[in-house]
Amino acid sequence: MAATTAFAPSSASSHPHTQPQNPTHQRAPATVQSSSDSGMGTGRAGEGDASSAFKAAIFQRLHPRVYLERFLAEDVRPDGRLLGIESKVNDVGDESSGIWRDVSINVGSINTADGSALVRMGGTTIVCGVKAEIAEPDLEKPDEGFLVPNVDLPAMCHPRFKPGPPSDEAQVLSERLFETLTSSNFVAPQSLVIQSGKAVWTLYVDATCINYDGNVFDAALIAMVSALMNTRLPKAEYDEDLRQTICHHEPKASLTFNGLPLSTSFGVFDSKHVLADPTAFEEPLLDSTISIIIGENPAMEDEVLNVIQQGIGTVNLTSATTSGSGSVADSALSACVNVAKHRRVELAKNVREAVKRGEGRDSSA
Repeated sequence: MAATTAFAPSSASSHPHTQPQNPTHQRAPATVQSSSDSGMGTGRAGEGDASSAFKAAIFQRLHPRVYLERFLAEDVRPDGRLLGIESKVNDVGDESSGIWRDVSINVGSINTADGSALVRMGGTTIVCGVKAEIAEPDLEKPDEGFLVPNVDLPAMCHPRFKPGPPSDEAQVLSERLFETLTSSNFVAPQSLVIQSGKAVWTLYVDATCINYDGNVFDAALIAMVSALMNTRLPKAEYDEDLRQTICHHEPKASLTFNGLPLSTSFGVFDSKHVLADPTAFEEPLLDSTISIIIGENPAMEDEVLNVIQQGIGTVNLTSATTSGSGSVADSALSACVNVAKHRRVELAKNVREAVKRGEGRDSSA
């Protein structure tokens, strides 16, 4: 009963191992014991919760696939998001909001860059900066400037990445982003020309992952287009006599854009579950990933620019939307495209609002 008497009132003996001698205080230990037992019960409950969480973390590490399967069997994902992309194909309004992670965008936070953006998509955090330099154009393309995107996945962002040269994943991401930005003509290379055949702008768009929690391609694309929309270039003129370019720092002008390409990625798990915006835990367990890049077309609201699939997994959905003509895989892809179009509207709104806030800060400064 040492623990019990330790919580005894001050009227009792100050020594924790000395029992009170006054008969009028004989009931105090029983009262204190009751209170102490209650506290110990709460403590045990807290210890039990911590123990359960610890056991779950061990189970997740040792048996990740079974861990994910048990969540999906309850129509929920480990991070609490809803599972239901295949059952909400016909209603992707408010009900589908639970399948995405929150996205926050902050532009213009790097003063040393010509344009910048910080994007958080759930736990994934990307910082992107644009640096402009003047270069000579390609001899075969004298009327086109250069756009050079690059993604860095440093060792600090996730244990899976090691120090040293760029990983294969980083190089593949950079190539995919370059293809997306150039094929969408988001920044027309002709708009980067200062003097045909003499001088053009080269835009280095460098994105660094600060924290990796999956779906870096979508987050990096958002960061790059936001940083480019935040970019301001000085007025540049080529002097034929001096054979050099003269820049006037004021006023600065923004770039010319064509549409706004944005990506929405899905993961296929066990050939029957489509996971929107997969996390770093889910990605290694997926059969394949599908990234749907959608842009803007004046003739229609949304235009599918490209669909990139990594892996050979297929989807076998059993729902009303997959019945009838056409293969199951085609129906699943159509469902993903439909959801991606709705998602793009929300993302485009967030990007434009963030860029507008950045412009407000620049003008007030």
